[in-house]
Amino acid sequence: MIQCLILEDEVSAVEILKTYIDKTPFLNFIGNYESGLDIPLEQLEKTDVLFLDIQLPELNGISFLKTLRNPPLVVITSAYSNYAIEAFEEAVTDYLVKPFSYERFVKSLTRVRSLLVQEKTKNHIFLYADKTIYKTNIEDIMYLKAEVDYVNVVTAKREILVLDSLRNWSEKLRPFNFMRVHRSYVVNLDQIQKVTGNQVFIKNTILPIGRTYKNSFIGAMKKV
Repeated sequence: MIQCLILEDEVSAVEILKTYIDKTPFLNFIGNYESGLDIPLEQLEKTDVLFLDIQLPELNGISFLKTLRNPPLVVITSAYSNYAIEAFEEAVTDYLVKPFSYERFVKSLTRVRSLLVQEKTKNHIFLYADKTIYKTNIEDIMYLKAEVDYVNVVTAKREILVLDSLRNWSEKLRPFNFMRVHRSYVVNLDQIQKVTGNQVFIKNTILPIGRTYKNSFIGAMKKV
């Protein structure tokens, strides 16, 4: 299922988008907000596609998009076509001009689904650390741990310390069945042996589950 988030301040526009999402089998609505400043970080991390209006209170849609270091796929939904060039400069996936039909909506989301599938078919990443580039199979990664300004990528064979944030890696690996379980940990759901109380067991390692992340993590585990 593709997780959809709406950033829109017009009630009628939100209702139309929710209706379209509900009619589309591979989409799941996870929330809507009137201001980007109100969206919790955890909500953004779960989002596959963001439906983004431009004319918003406090911070317009494109300005908000520029604040995101690793945004989800973005589909602009606006009554104004004159922002299209600026929007595509920010690498949005599509630009829907209101009012748009359900047929046009489905065409856009089919493209979104295709892009997400392409991401999931990759089976390796390259990690740069200590002047060395390591080719690492994604399925071999057990978990990632935040280490101040670094992220420790842990596999069964080695640990690789890369300069980056856990938030960025959480977003990069989300399509590959990884999930944040604690402010300091992202785990590979396929590597989990068991979950007991507030602990995750991966091989010989026990990791904590943060209270903020527990409900969404348990919900995801039930779907695996």
